[in-house]
Amino acid sequence: MPRNGEADRQPARRVRDPAELAEVALRLRRKVIELVAPTGQGYVQQGLGAADLFAVLYFAELRLDPADPDWISRDRLLLSTAHNTAIFYATLAERGLVPADAIAGYCKDGSPFEVNASERVGTVIEATCGSLGQGLSVGIGMALAARRRGDSARIYVVLGDGELQEGQVWEAALLAGSLGLDNLCLLIDDNRMQVEGHVDTVVKLEPIAGKFASFGWAQDNVDGHDISALIGALDRARTTTGRPSCLVVRTLPGKGVPALEGILAHNLKLPEEVAAMAREALATENRP
Repeated sequence: MPRNGEADRQPARRVRDPAELAEVALRLRRKVIELVAPTGQGYVQQGLGAADLFAVLYFAELRLDPADPDWISRDRLLLSTAHNTAIFYATLAERGLVPADAIAGYCKDGSPFEVNASERVGTVIEATCGSLGQGLSVGIGMALAARRRGDSARIYVVLGDGELQEGQVWEAALLAGSLGLDNLCLLIDDNRMQVEGHVDTVVKLEPIAGKFASFGWAQDNVDGHDISALIGALDRARTTTGRPSCLVVRTLPGKGVPALEGILAHNLKLPEEVAAMAREALATENRP
């Protein structure tokens, strides 16, 4: 029998073709450059690196209805790394969840599209997570609420690998495993980068997947630029029962712009000449 909210509702079409999703990711990378270029400063490296992941999440995985973004049984995505907004806003616009022209105000005075995603944008931002490390705790509350009301909604949390240095993350991970929240999927953007540089120069994190496994989570390591692998990992997470799922998604900062790939610049300055180079690189790419 259909659960709450599903009896007369079908989610918008989801894309499963890797080639089509690669084209979406390419458009998202181009938009990241366009959003950051006017001010010359922003989270370019993280955005380019996470484009494949966001394309798969919003176009292949999440059950959404852009015509009714408040649909009670929608899947929910929490951006715990709330500063990684260039890719987030670009994806919301591409998916039709916010007006495409509205995000042109990115980081400008008075615009709700701030560098840290907040609920000023509207309910499409499920929670304001400007303080790093909090998104998983909020996601657990949402997952538990959905389970108690018998709703099929799934909760997805995107967390940065540097956020794993926050103690709150591990308290939340312990609770989620204990509760067996199989409607919760954590995606760790494992780009090896934080504001001080490489994460291992601050606090060594490995084995990330093994740590979550010891807390009662199903876990997987995924190439964040292999779209078929991302789809497969999310399929496995969706069919896992009795445990939350953690996907450690390895991404390359600056992916798609060869001159920027692998540069660990947490907040990259993007002068016009570099933006022009990035536009040219992405214009000639058939596939990110």
